[in-house]
Amino acid sequence: MRKKSALILTAFLAAMTLGSCGQPAATTTAAPAATTAAETTEAATTTPAPEPERAEDGSMYVDLSNGLPECFEISNGWTNGDPFNVTWYTDNVQFNDGKMQLIIDNDATPKKGIPYSGGEFRSKDFYSYGRFEVSMKAIKNDGVVSSFFTYTGPSDSNPWDEIDVEVLGKDTTQVQFNYYLDGKGGHEYMHALGFDASEDFHTYAFEWHKNSIIWFVDGEEVYKVEKDESKIPSTAGKIMMNAWCGKGVDGWLKAFVDTNLPLTAEYEWVRYTPFDE
Repeated sequence: MRKKSALILTAFLAAMTLGSCGQPAATTTAAPAATTAAETTEAATTTPAPEPERAEDGSMYVDLSNGLPECFEISNGWTNGDPFNVTWYTDNVQFNDGKMQLIIDNDATPKKGIPYSGGEFRSKDFYSYGRFEVSMKAIKNDGVVSSFFTYTGPSDSNPWDEIDVEVLGKDTTQVQFNYYLDGKGGHEYMHALGFDASEDFHTYAFEWHKNSIIWFVDGEEVYKVEKDESKIPSTAGKIMMNAWCGKGVDGWLKAFVDTNLPLTAEYEWVRYTPFDE
């Protein structure tokens, strides 16, 4: 779904040096090995921060238990417009209990008639072909999205290229994969997880190649798109995570139910491993 329609960047929180964007400490353990759907729920109950699989220059790892890392920033004080029914705020991205939390809540000072607030977290730098991974626990609630994706577009003076992992709160036993090439989407694919993504942390990943995109859940390949190089996104993008509620897209997300606010998606770590392509 469109990530940056009519995007106007007006403010970002300055990055603080509370975390790092280098390699993890030697005490961390490896990312989960591939498992069957029946095994993933139990295996994911403790999702350790992983060692990088490759030590190439340009790799990036962030343990979000350390707070806001220097190579990321928080969206603050602006909105994307439809179908996003939130304004992004610094206070909606918090670091508690060793996790990063992206929060959807009521907006005490609504802007442009938008009644809700949301959290968005994004890298300062741009990342190209490689493996992108996150440990995430999604929100279960009609009308919301918990996400992990790469994005660049007109706000960066680039074509709109995007690769998505999105858990729709109306059914957290599935995950939606999608991508945009120069603003053209329509490549949605729903994958049955075999578990409830709102109940525990699981690892979601995609490998971005010149002629393919491959998505993974808990280390297991679950979906692949192979096409001519000209039909796969090629513009380096920012690594992003956000939590938001929608409007005008009830057929996609169901109508937003706001009786349980605040709603929180949680993230443990994020990693990027570059490919030489």
